[in-house]
Amino acid sequence: MGLLSTPSRAILGLLTLSAWPLNTLCLGVSHTPHQLLASRAGSEALPDYRNSSLCVNDRVEDLIQRMTLEEKVGQMFHAMLSMGPNGTLDPGNETAFRNSTDFMIGDQLLTHFNLVADITSAKEVAEFYNRVQQRAQETRLGIPITLSSDPRHAFTENVGTGFNAGRFSQWPETLGFAALRDPELVRKFAEIAREEYLAVGLRAALHPQVDLSTEPRWARISGTFGENAELTAELLAAYIKGFQGETLGPYSVTTVTKHFPGGGPMENGEDSHFVYGKNETYPGHNLEYHLIPFRAAIAAGARQIMPYYSRPINTEFDPVGFAFNKQIVTDLLRNELGFEGIVVTDWGLITDSVILGQYLPARAWGLETLTELERAARVIDAGCDQFGGETRPELIAQLVHEGIITEDRIDVSVRKLLREKFVLGLFDNPFVDPEAAERIVGNDYFMRLGNETQRRAYTLLKNTDNVLPLRNLASETKFYVEGFNATYLTTRNFTVVTKPADADYALLRLASPYEPRPGGFESSFHAGSLEFSAEEIKRQAAIYSAVPTVVDMMLDRPAAVPEVAEGSTAMLASFGSSPDAFLDVILGLAEPEGKLPYDLPRSMEAVEASMEDVPFDTKDPVFRYGDGLRYASRCSEGGNGTLDGC
Repeated sequence: MGLLSTPSRAILGLLTLSAWPLNTLCLGVSHTPHQLLASRAGSEALPDYRNSSLCVNDRVEDLIQRMTLEEKVGQMFHAMLSMGPNGTLDPGNETAFRNSTDFMIGDQLLTHFNLVADITSAKEVAEFYNRVQQRAQETRLGIPITLSSDPRHAFTENVGTGFNAGRFSQWPETLGFAALRDPELVRKFAEIAREEYLAVGLRAALHPQVDLSTEPRWARISGTFGENAELTAELLAAYIKGFQGETLGPYSVTTVTKHFPGGGPMENGEDSHFVYGKNETYPGHNLEYHLIPFRAAIAAGARQIMPYYSRPINTEFDPVGFAFNKQIVTDLLRNELGFEGIVVTDWGLITDSVILGQYLPARAWGLETLTELERAARVIDAGCDQFGGETRPELIAQLVHEGIITEDRIDVSVRKLLREKFVLGLFDNPFVDPEAAERIVGNDYFMRLGNETQRRAYTLLKNTDNVLPLRNLASETKFYVEGFNATYLTTRNFTVVTKPADADYALLRLASPYEPRPGGFESSFHAGSLEFSAEEIKRQAAIYSAVPTVVDMMLDRPAAVPEVAEGSTAMLASFGSSPDAFLDVILGLAEPEGKLPYDLPRSMEAVEASMEDVPFDTKDPVFRYGDGLRYASRCSEGGNGTLDGC
């Protein structure tokens, strides 16, 4: 359905990154747009929840008293939302097990959605958002939707964890920010990301991911800040402040800090999206280390927290998934750590699903034999407020009707969820300006800062005889390349050859090793061995022996590649970068400034002998946390003698 009226011009285009209004909960001037009021029942008196001159808490109480049970339980679900053709509402797809937008808003009364789409046109997404918001206005109470997103400012393309930047400015993954160790840069990034989110209607960030990479095999390390808890704590605070501001308000993006109590210590490094990775283990009795980032997040004003799928084993806690676990959510997170905000579960805990053609059972680890109704009751009893990735509000209504859960308990969660919408200003200004979105998203300034940061985050680990940077090359210099298109070099007037022996230099961009997994969804998770196969090691060795070789290791996980460190002439690590960024760094047009955010282990044997919950404990790593050289021409004399650089 298209817009019934033209939304008011958003003021997003007038915002600057330094401007931030204080959040006062009792506003003296109404900011309710005229056309929004006109869409409500003609001459009826303005209900208190629509009166922006009242305090937020009063508006929440007025609204909750008007709501039916069905309208309440609809707030407790955070569903995935796809766009239809050309920014229209999604008609749904029975084959793909996807409900239509109209059904989810109009029949199920859902108002929280996670955008599942690459953003290639800011204007189109903004128009789509307005259409979704308009559909919400047509419901009985007109509760606005809150649209969320997984990370979408880097290079990841995985429907389960994040999206490629598309039209947004493109930056390194969070590991790249950890390599630079600059909280001010992290905050600047988050402020820019906030501007781009706001422009298209995204008001909730399903991040930061603050798990610690103490188990090098885990498939989700690329979304973390690395292995050091204190560095993670420092950077995540800047991240949250950048998205939310000093206080949450109409120009904020609320954040969801994940995955409590830390998803890093996975048994054997497997991931708990999958049956074989359900267990989280603490052989080093080091849970407290993994809580450090969450304590910092709460102190920084985290609004929402997401428990992970995993179940703890061989601990004092019940061996059931964290979101089902009252000892984790209520006793630890709420009572001990003092978190008072929203707890939203990870996706798909109650019902089985099909993602990218692959069947996935509900991630009800430790409670697989319970019914869907019983699982839902356990989640609520544990202390969670919202079900991620589910569209089963009828289950919660049934729990109330059968007297298993009280409506008062439902109200506790619904108050928090509604209050967030009011504080974000969604009841007063639910629409965005598509023309402004087109100007703001991916503008030249935002793109320049993202591109600069990609280059700065490069981490130089080896530089034999200061071969890098390759400045002042002769025009006849010939390159052999792997891992990127040769046109990136030929457009710079260099020659590319097809055999290493014919080249002056080889340039290899190597993805970190992993063991491919089956399935449309599962295959996007890089897991298993951190070593290259014997055949691949032999193939690379032939290149190293034939020509001086510069290697860019693209480290989504801490690769165990001592043979690359030994055989290459120069070795860099990157954490999300374009081919042009790589070439600018090796040609001296930009400089690597990064330091490793984790150890690089020597072998799988060393990884397997280490403890999943303990940092920096693999034997004799090839490179250590903090290693990183600088180019000789920019360093003081003697500054390149060690990996500490200058």
